[in-house]
Amino acid sequence: QVQLVESGGGLVQAGGSLRLSCAASGRTFSSYAMGWFRQAPGKEREFVASISWNSGSTYYADSVKGRFTISRDNAKNTVYLQMDSLRPEDTAVYYCAASRFTGWASKPYDYDFWGQGTQVTVSS
Repeated sequence: QVQLVESGGGLVQAGGSLRLSCAASGRTFSSYAMGWFRQAPGKEREFVASISWNSGSTYYADSVKGRFTISRDNAKNTVYLQMDSLRPEDTAVYYCAASRFTGWASKPYDYDFWGQGTQVTVSS
């Protein structure tokens, strides 16, 4: 069992930056691939970024490639999402998730554990 708690969301102007953190409980954190998803009002949850268990590979949605960076610190049981050049369309609730797979994964059904989400609002 893995419990995930996100933090770092908030209100930022377009062009600004935020860094989300996701703290995980459990001693097996380092064996899970981790991902970030987001869900805007009235829309389906969409994939943002994923990182393999050892940070050896990462994968991004086209909409955030070059602006967002996913990283992890297995010693701290934490995964991060650095978000730069934010746009109003990035406004959503952001969720982190843990996957039983060790490589990156982009589908919600590949993930077994989810956090409660943190709100990110980008004003124009």
